[in-house]
Amino acid sequence: MAAQFGRRVVKGAATTAVAAVAVAALSASQAPGVTDTAQGRQNTGSQPSSDDPDAGNSATGNSPYYTDLPPLNSPTPTPTTGTGTPTVTGEAEAGIPATVLDAYKKAEAALGESKPGCNLPWQLLAAIGKVESGQARGGRVDANGTTTTPILGPVLNGNGFARITDTDGGAYDGDTTHDRAVGPMQFIPSTWEWSGRDGNGDGKKDPNNIYDAALAAGGYLCRFGWDLSDKADLRRAILSYNNSTHYLNTVLSWLEYYRKGTHEVPDGTGTLPSSRSDDNNGSSSSPTPTAPGTTPPGSQAPGGGGSTSPSPKPPTTTPPPSTPPTTPATPTDTVDHLEDAGTAKLTATAGDAFTEKIATRTETEAGKAVAKVRVRFTIVGDTDSVFTGGESVATVVTNSSGVATAPALRAGEKTGDFTVRATVVGRAVVGLDYKASVTARQADALARTSDTALTCVAGGEFADQVELKATYKGAAANGVAATATLIKAADDATANDKGPYFKDADGKTVRTLAGLKTDANGLLKLPKLYADDTAGTFLLRISTTGGATLTVELKVTAAAATASPSPSAS
Repeated sequence: MAAQFGRRVVKGAATTAVAAVAVAALSASQAPGVTDTAQGRQNTGSQPSSDDPDAGNSATGNSPYYTDLPPLNSPTPTPTTGTGTPTVTGEAEAGIPATVLDAYKKAEAALGESKPGCNLPWQLLAAIGKVESGQARGGRVDANGTTTTPILGPVLNGNGFARITDTDGGAYDGDTTHDRAVGPMQFIPSTWEWSGRDGNGDGKKDPNNIYDAALAAGGYLCRFGWDLSDKADLRRAILSYNNSTHYLNTVLSWLEYYRKGTHEVPDGTGTLPSSRSDDNNGSSSSPTPTAPGTTPPGSQAPGGGGSTSPSPKPPTTTPPPSTPPTTPATPTDTVDHLEDAGTAKLTATAGDAFTEKIATRTETEAGKAVAKVRVRFTIVGDTDSVFTGGESVATVVTNSSGVATAPALRAGEKTGDFTVRATVVGRAVVGLDYKASVTARQADALARTSDTALTCVAGGEFADQVELKATYKGAAANGVAATATLIKAADDATANDKGPYFKDADGKTVRTLAGLKTDANGLLKLPKLYADDTAGTFLLRISTTGGATLTVELKVTAAAATASPSPSAS
């Protein structure tokens, strides 16, 4: 097939040259950084080494992807050389299958509510979906959004691609030896384990479902507090999906193209890409995805396409027996156990950041530190505490000292203990657990915001409401729990059965209010107080978590006596 400049970039020796020209032409209308090479380490056709730890940190394991670029010329069907079959470009390329388009837009809406600061555009999901799987192979999905056949990437066995040993027991990719990227957004199983989402509300997280995969991709791109309206954060997010500068340029090209306009087409009628990033390795895209465990010998199913290699001709003479080559051990293969690397006690007040970080060291059986190993930190237990960026899972590569330091933890509002578990990605090594504790917000001092005397006539209501300010170590204590009780005496904290009182929602008399909480400025304003017909001096005591208490004096005066009328003369 001859290369068609201005339309679809196809396979062959001209692919890279045409792509370079096309990207350069597009870059003038795209966000700055389209051709930025500082963010990624891979160029066209390059693949991570067999022990590249960054492969497991990407969504796709840096798997191959489609390199077709958006058309530059007007939409005109052009027959391909030798086949007579037209290659439709332009408006046809702008068409996105109905169910796939709906999934992208629903994911944008969901992330707009859960992470509004991310500013995720659905066109970015469409651009990644185009590059990863050709929009689920042209929209070959059922009514629920699940692909009619699984879309699988190449086996990540280190042979031309990254080497990632099995992490899911073959549950997602059908391979119990190595991992493969799965589904329309091409997640590797170890990433799907923590990033998977239920986008269609069926109670399952299926990487083969476009609704689930699109929502998961959006969540993945929005982690770390990235703002995708910021050009630098946008580049970081895309490169985290697949660490390749050429991948970044290709996705940005489709993002700009889709932003200029798209339309809906029926499922199964979307245009199919024709070129992959690994075509220069002698592979060609497979036209049909294969089911897990059924990849024919010498071929790989597409996740961004598959590859097929012709069977070699049988030798004319029988070669002498030889020892099969052995795969060199990766750093991960040498890890025997995990050791704590000096992590201090993990405690924090609700809503605050933990001051200490978790540090774990990977070691060989002899106790030697191992660098370039992926360590996954997972928050376990009934807690709303998260890592910086809002995620409950983080993967970190060990440094030259074999130490992986987890991102900072931030305490949620739930108090109590939880666990952070460190495990080695791609290796069955016993995990290492770290205990963390969240304590309630505290106040060590309470004071009234006014010195006005609180008085009332029996049977009436107090003119002023009691307002307090809570502080902790001199600073306003927000979100601190408090209880207000009208007590019998200074040395008797039992609730009084007479005197001033509050009213509940039904207007009934109550003399204890629990579940109160200070506002963002540490202020607490109590409801209106009323007085029964008992005169005297009474006490209101407010206590908070942390031990701060304040006793307020309330005075109730007797009602003025009513003069009796004089008898009339009769």
